[in-house]
Amino acid sequence: MKEFFLSSYRKMHSVKYLALMAVFVALKTATSGIFIPVAENLRISLSFLFMSVAGAILGPVAGMITGAIGDIVGYMLFPTGAFFFGYTLSAMAGPLVYALFLYRQKITIPKLIFAKAVNNYVVNVLMGSCWSAMLYSKGYLFYFTNSMIKNTLLLPLEILGLIAVFDLILPLLNRRNWISPRTEPPVRWK
Repeated sequence: MKEFFLSSYRKMHSVKYLALMAVFVALKTATSGIFIPVAENLRISLSFLFMSVAGAILGPVAGMITGAIGDIVGYMLFPTGAFFFGYTLSAMAGPLVYALFLYRQKITIPKLIFAKAVNNYVVNVLMGSCWSAMLYSKGYLFYFTNSMIKNTLLLPLEILGLIAVFDLILPLLNRRNWISPRTEPPVRWK
């Protein structure tokens, strides 16, 4: 397990991976300004797609740093509500979860499903509701209920999005040796 984290840490000493981290920060920042508001402090965004790929390529340490920087820069460019470090912790937890399921492992549909479900229910619902309750006027259960409904309804669509993205990019990731072991796309659309 120590090597799992160390290999990700070492990527931050490579110009190639630092440039890749910058690309993911830029993508997360760009998508943080594009969202659909659902309820008080709830929104639909596509940034999870970029953070899932970041977790798969960069691993836990570099992925968490990428998520944190992307969250802070995104807030500075597109501020919505109050800045709260708890949301930055959630932005770090997302790539960490994806890395735990996808980094240095064969990427499969069940792993994509479990990674997205853990992100939705642990990071978005449990952690996000806690941060909202700390910042805003309503209690934890109000935010928990709204977040649970939103994340449950979106989960199948988000999983399909993840599968489609990884199906498209896995050949490129294999060619560039950005992931290991070599993984075939999870779905063959023929």
